[in-house]
Amino acid sequence: MFALQSDRVALRFGDRTLTHTELAACAGTLAQQLSGLPRVAIWATPAIETCVAVVAALLAGVPAVPLNPKVGERELAHIVSDSAPALVLAAPGTRLPAGLDSVPRRDVTLDGGDFGPFADPGDEAPALIVYTSGTTGAPKGVVLPRRAIVSTLDAVAEAWEWTSEDVLVHALPLFHVHGLILGVLGPLRRGGTVHHLGKFSTDAVAQALNDDGTMMFGVPTMYHRIAEEVGDDLKLADALSGARLLVSGSAALPVRDHERIAAATGQRVVERYGMTETLMNTSVRADGDRRPGAVGVPLPGVEVRLVDDAGLTLDDAGAIGEIQVRGHNLFTEYLNRPDATEEAFADGWFRTGDVGTRDEDGYFRIVGRKATDIIKSGGYKIGAGEIENALLEHPGVKEVAVTGEPDDDLGERIVAWVVPAGTEPSPGELADHVARLLTPHKRPRVVRFVEALPRNDMGKVMKRALRA
Repeated sequence: MFALQSDRVALRFGDRTLTHTELAACAGTLAQQLSGLPRVAIWATPAIETCVAVVAALLAGVPAVPLNPKVGERELAHIVSDSAPALVLAAPGTRLPAGLDSVPRRDVTLDGGDFGPFADPGDEAPALIVYTSGTTGAPKGVVLPRRAIVSTLDAVAEAWEWTSEDVLVHALPLFHVHGLILGVLGPLRRGGTVHHLGKFSTDAVAQALNDDGTMMFGVPTMYHRIAEEVGDDLKLADALSGARLLVSGSAALPVRDHERIAAATGQRVVERYGMTETLMNTSVRADGDRRPGAVGVPLPGVEVRLVDDAGLTLDDAGAIGEIQVRGHNLFTEYLNRPDATEEAFADGWFRTGDVGTRDEDGYFRIVGRKATDIIKSGGYKIGAGEIENALLEHPGVKEVAVTGEPDDDLGERIVAWVVPAGTEPSPGELADHVARLLTPHKRPRVVRFVEALPRNDMGKVMKRALRA
């Protein structure tokens, strides 16, 4: 799965580094100790030990469960009970919560020695079990086979022209698909380097890209901070201009931020679309048209279709439907949840719950989540993202989320939750702004001003929390 025999730096966390050869020795030694275990948990702090632990588990063929260090008591108790890890791996000196007291602990050290070859567990063997954040009910453990990880990493490498010469810069959490699978296993499979910043800051990004970074991964909240500063920060603008590839994922990148970064740097951010159960589905290619709001075309080996509410395939460009996916990138099952696994598929296609459209040339655009981002108002199906992008063009709007709420006349009325940029604009002014840019039926009927939008660890706005 990895190219682990070279003196090129594989992992860089601050001033701590491991070459590919050193990583192989450390991970191989640990893998011998894990061999034969049914499952291990990994306390996934942003540290070099987390990466060593994941590679060791993969070498040993032992499924690994990455744990969010900010996980709450109830969620942790559910994950431990559901996944039943035989060990929890953690960096030395890291304090673990009481919810892990029942699980034996093993510290991950950077000591390496000789080790023998490990048996290949097979393409369908579970590699990682990643727990979804869960909008309703307890989180589900998404079982990702080795086949899905390999196919996704090779597909994005082809689309992004990713090689061993690339140095990937990011500050993403290591318990999630974006930061761990793409952001760590991706460079390791290519034989390149991951430079993890520990904590995101525009200064750290500029320094790392100016040093030797060639690529950056981020989420929209990070790119928003970059967009806010890059026009006045020449060092940051120069660093981004020199990067080979800037990639955004985990949520839609607002068009306004996309354009501000492009204006200051000449660089257009590549957007892609994936989720825990499917890993990566589509992406704008490195040599493709990096148009704002588009998440590109299906990756090699991935099929994507749109279906209507009756499950019929939509072939017309511009039609809005649920995105369904099939291919080698798919997960195997939800751990201990055969009912949920069966419900997630329709004739072999995974039902993403995301709603999108397809342009004439095959580029996909994400409209939003079927449950939270499609508003049925006055007989119209309205995507929240379109209204959010329109509102972000108003100078009085810093951040915004759009939801629907019940309305006796319209079915649902459009509600805008606005973080103002300075003085609050009037609700009428914002409604007129949207009506002018889009159409009158898409204007917000209610505007609520808030100090901040609730977000999860990946920067996604938690709209259910807003409505609650």
